Amino acid sequence: MRDAWGIESRFQDAQGRDQRVGSRTVEFLRQAMGDPPGDTPSLPLVVRRGTPTAIEDCEIILEGGGVIAAAGELPPDLPLGYHTMTPRAGSGERRLIISPGRCHLPAGWRAWGWTAQLYAARSERSWGIGDFADLRRLAGWSAGRLGAGFVLVNPLHTSAPVLPQQASPYFPSSRRFRNPIYLNVEEVPGAELVREHIELLSSRGRQLNRTRLIDRDEVWRLKMEALQAIWDRTSGGGEFDGWLAGQGRALDEFATWSALAEKFGSRWPNWPEAYRRPGGPAVARFRNEQLHRVKFHAWLQWLAGRQLDAAATGLAIIQDLAIGVDPYGADAWAWQDLFASGVSIGAPPDEFNSQGQNWSLPPFIPWKLAEAGYQPFIDTIRASFAPGGGLRLDHVMGLFRLWWIPEDAGPDEGAYVRYPDEELLNIVALESHRAGAVVVGEDLGTVEKGVREVLAERNMLSYRLLWFEEDPPSEWPGLALGAITTHDLPTVAGLWTGADLEEQSRLELKPRDGGTEAIRKRLAEQGKLDGDATPEQAVEGAYRLLAESPSVLLAATLDDALGVPERPNIPGTDGTRANWSMALPLLLEEIEEAPLAQEVAGILRAATGPG
Repeated sequence: MRDAWGIESRFQDAQGRDQRVGSRTVEFLRQAMGDPPGDTPSLPLVVRRGTPTAIEDCEIILEGGGVIAAAGELPPDLPLGYHTMTPRAGSGERRLIISPGRCHLPAGWRAWGWTAQLYAARSERSWGIGDFADLRRLAGWSAGRLGAGFVLVNPLHTSAPVLPQQASPYFPSSRRFRNPIYLNVEEVPGAELVREHIELLSSRGRQLNRTRLIDRDEVWRLKMEALQAIWDRTSGGGEFDGWLAGQGRALDEFATWSALAEKFGSRWPNWPEAYRRPGGPAVARFRNEQLHRVKFHAWLQWLAGRQLDAAATGLAIIQDLAIGVDPYGADAWAWQDLFASGVSIGAPPDEFNSQGQNWSLPPFIPWKLAEAGYQPFIDTIRASFAPGGGLRLDHVMGLFRLWWIPEDAGPDEGAYVRYPDEELLNIVALESHRAGAVVVGEDLGTVEKGVREVLAERNMLSYRLLWFEEDPPSEWPGLALGAITTHDLPTVAGLWTGADLEEQSRLELKPRDGGTEAIRKRLAEQGKLDGDATPEQAVEGAYRLLAESPSVLLAATLDDALGVPERPNIPGTDGTRANWSMALPLLLEEIEEAPLAQEVAGILRAATGPG
């Protein structure tokens, strides 16, 4: 049962038991959302092309130009895109979004590839952190020598341009813009004009490669000093100016927020009141007075786009889209009226986390998102597609419903709130079609009945893990990305040797020994491994199992390919563990010759054929 706000008063927990939501939770969430409008004839109409749809007599102004008269029913052959309906009687306009309904998926495509934390994949030339040039090198080696078809990377969303730098790529300031910390300074146009200065800074940056612990703050200091020096000599240049002239409000607003954050700090609710709303006169005056600094932040985005595009040449780069944004960041500032205040999203208790989870991310209010023409969602999805690559939607179940948790309440005191999944899925399909990019839905954890079937019908790949699936990989669906583990779960070496359990115990996390041992036993049996097999043999056994999967895409982590025992992140340990901050133990030049990496690549290449 759901009410007019989309709040479900009942739900099934991870064990399939019916649970009732408390009345105080329901009332709090209603207050956080505000009253949804009753009559909503102006809300966007989002349909699959060719679907019979009754409409009032109107004119349809096409996105690409031209006007079509329509009466009674939507024309079945409208072009895909974002159009405008103008009724002949009455007033007002209505957005019309025509979608193919299904995501782009090349016919007959089957490939394997690496999943990589870009910050961890350093080369000899890195300044203490993996960068876009390293991604280009990784992609070139993977495609050229190993026959890979894709590289799946962590979210590349930007954090606030201040210290300390946010370590988690899943807690971004904005999902529409990229993190300048990944820029390769030497490849920036104009770097040659300040060569001696850059060489001095690069020497200090490369010294950071001597330790596996990534010092983001020092990396940021060095790169910003270098980029500032280039900017002072070039002011971007003519090519940048031409690009900037073609950009819209979103970039200008983001760049203004970035300059404001440098002056007042990264938490916009703590700014002087006059600057807390992007449309205020004080913000406009600040932008005009600080235009050179605002343009600097826009320039960083131009550079990031150029370097990422260069990395995506010849290989599909699949980016990860975080489920939400920092409540104090740029997107939350720009769209503050669309987010619910005093609420965060997370997950109810389940068999893997008895307390539930609070991700401290604000949710969009469903009816307000619709009133905004879904533009924030469109912008977010569109910005995350690399050319000809793909997108992995973290917690794809959020397109259907999200677990809302009131402030000062525990994760077990939340409720599910419904979203307009038909409309959101149609928008994802349209943007996928336009970008020529595949979409993977991360459907791990508690998945309500029917969701996976809906995703499959829309050509959205499921995400199947050896650690989670009881069935052997040979029985997994074809329309999926198959893998062993993720950034939040044990590596093969960590699980096989017990190192992951030992670390959890040191962190006083009360690990699920029985569940981990059951996975290890299943790996041993299905992978035909002796109990005293080495970690390297366990890795080979796991990926030979994965190679039996008929899934369209098969993925191997670089961590497994190097026998790394630590996982990138252990949820719930921020502040006690260096999450998202451990580089791979080898540089890319060494990884390219690592025997285990070659072996894993050979196993998956043989299973999928040429990338």
